[in-house]
Amino acid sequence: MSDFGVTRDGFVLKGFDAILGDAMDRARQMWAALGLDPDLTSTSPLRKLLEATAHEDAELWKRLEDYYYSAFVSTATGDALDLLGDDVGLGRRDTFATGTVTLTLTGGLPGRTYLVGEGTILLAPGQSQSYATAAVVALTAAAPVATVAVQAFRRGAAGNVPAGAITAVDPAYRAVYLADFGPADLTVVNQQDLTGGDGREDDDSYRGRQLGISRSLWTAEAVRQNALDVDGVIDVLLADPLGGVDVSQSFFGEFLFSERLFNAERRIGEPYRFDVVVAHDFRWPWTTTGAVPGVFERVSAAIDLVRPAGVHPNVVEADHIDVGVRARIVTEPGQDQAALSTAIREALAAGLGDLRLGGDVLYSRVVRTIVEVAGVVDVQRLHLRRHPPAFGRITLGDVPYLSTAVDAAVGQNLTMGPTELPVLRTDAELHDLELVTP
Repeated sequence: MSDFGVTRDGFVLKGFDAILGDAMDRARQMWAALGLDPDLTSTSPLRKLLEATAHEDAELWKRLEDYYYSAFVSTATGDALDLLGDDVGLGRRDTFATGTVTLTLTGGLPGRTYLVGEGTILLAPGQSQSYATAAVVALTAAAPVATVAVQAFRRGAAGNVPAGAITAVDPAYRAVYLADFGPADLTVVNQQDLTGGDGREDDDSYRGRQLGISRSLWTAEAVRQNALDVDGVIDVLLADPLGGVDVSQSFFGEFLFSERLFNAERRIGEPYRFDVVVAHDFRWPWTTTGAVPGVFERVSAAIDLVRPAGVHPNVVEADHIDVGVRARIVTEPGQDQAALSTAIREALAAGLGDLRLGGDVLYSRVVRTIVEVAGVVDVQRLHLRRHPPAFGRITLGDVPYLSTAVDAAVGQNLTMGPTELPVLRTDAELHDLELVTP
């Protein structure tokens, strides 16, 4: 059996050295049959000819290796990955258009600060597109102008609007979240074109969606996959009290349903319901707000594509828990304290932004994230802090409501419930960072 090519361990590439060695062996055999000894030194014409052909054969072997691995989702790239996605009806998605806008406060009262929250919905009239701000902006009568990054809510080239197209705050959003502006007004305009909407999803993200796609129409995996494909959704948890969609339970198929030992009996004619807990990016509104369709409505529509008749999802918003840090941070001499504090907040938001439902906030990971920031020498008296969800939030677990933040002891992790999503924001009021210089 050959040691190269398709083997039980995958495709084994035959390199240039092995190809050249085989070619030289064949040359020696042919010349030996004629009673001659070939000159295969590094400067001989025969050696140069064999090296030239070996180089071409080595490139051919590389192409064969690429062709072999292009048949597998875990190793395919580019067009080959697109073809595998077409086989299962999952296309590569467009990216979001991004850019910046200028916010201007008019009629502001002296001495008052007006906050424009992250996720403020902006409109481009006539373009059927809406955008979300990516940071909190503080405006005053003395400093009424600020620039903030924005991102389109919908994917695709339609978000690539020209300069001057974004000119309004969504009226429905303004009425709810900016109603306290009083006589002051807020104007918005993008000074430059928004770009990036005509890009395509990168291979790693596209590959991850293909690996997670369900091949069955009605399973827990199919429901979860459809919900995760909705823009703005971070994580999904399914809770099925009757076991109808989750066949992975250890007792599934091992007891008589007629005895009703493990579940309650469903009356004939009643619709069957199961819970879908959805954690989402807070910039996407949970319910439809103005021109932006809500996560709730879009997840419900996505699940409707795979659910059988008479089976209905109960889509519930997850408990988004604000997380902060209280610590004494020793810095190098000469550091800009304000800039370093901002860098630490940004590092925490970026470094812990991959947490999912039920994911604990680890003390060791927070310490490592902070000390990796340039200019930080040591972290002392670090306490992780959490604030429960807003009053009135529907929960599926025992999550008490408290008006103040809860501080964990030094060295203690923040343990999250199965329906809780830890959220770290750069502007979180829970952060209490004391920066000192030795």
